[in-house]
Amino acid sequence: REKFIHLCNPHLEKMKEDILYHFALGTDTHDFPALFGDVKFVCVGGSPSRMKAFIAYIAEELGLGSPGCDYPNICAGTDRYAMYKVGPVLSVSHGMGIPSISIMLHELIKLLYHAKCSDITIIRIGTSGGIGLEPGSVVITRQSVDATFKPQLEQVVLGKTVIRSTNLDEQLAKELMQCSKEIGQFNTVIGNTMCTLDFYEGQGRLDGAICLYSEEEKLQYLKDAYDSGVRNIEMESSVFAAMCNLSGVKGAVVCVTLLNRLERDQISSSHDVLVEYQQRPQKLVGYFIKKSLGKV
Repeated sequence: REKFIHLCNPHLEKMKEDILYHFALGTDTHDFPALFGDVKFVCVGGSPSRMKAFIAYIAEELGLGSPGCDYPNICAGTDRYAMYKVGPVLSVSHGMGIPSISIMLHELIKLLYHAKCSDITIIRIGTSGGIGLEPGSVVITRQSVDATFKPQLEQVVLGKTVIRSTNLDEQLAKELMQCSKEIGQFNTVIGNTMCTLDFYEGQGRLDGAICLYSEEEKLQYLKDAYDSGVRNIEMESSVFAAMCNLSGVKGAVVCVTLLNRLERDQISSSHDVLVEYQQRPQKLVGYFIKKSLGKV
């Protein structure tokens, strides 16, 4: 049975027009079903350039584009986010941190709803700091946990604290893990992902402008995180998981680790190595999409 997007907002039904301001799109100015109605897979990631590279990669993998073909930015009317499309795949940038991806997801979910999309899978692809893993390992998130290792998103709405679940689709995670085994090119694990509000103190780094804890305290914290099941740290997964759950969308987070945080705080690998690492989530998700479409 087809599953359509569920909007947890009764007020939208009363609106004659819905303006997706940060996408520079609107229901009165754009035909959402014509533009996006065939979308089945949405991949989101931090940087516009990475998401443009992904759409070029998936176009070639699906045989839908020629080498060197340019893909226009659908959100060219704004500099907040970038969006690219080829066939049933939509690729969208979300910026850095929970506030940025939250704004993007509100408008993305409404876009998919207005386009009457069904059976949607949304996957975040990105980079992260690993815990106890070799750099270049790929982590498929089981649960997103907060900085106290609880699988929840704590959000203040109208002055009151709201707690939302951050579990991700278990079956989708297993399918992605199986795809990685079939590719057989890099180490992949399923584990918890810690989502923080900050890159420095929030992740226990020693190299920020402010640091009022010892190296021993930092290492103990990261070891405690590892013992609780955390295998990587990033800054978007909690609100991603919560919003997918509330909207009835299958979601997954697939991030490569750029370093082992038990060994260092700063990323020291060469540019070429980092570029190859960043392509690993793209390869995994690209293979998953091909397999889902019967093209493997």
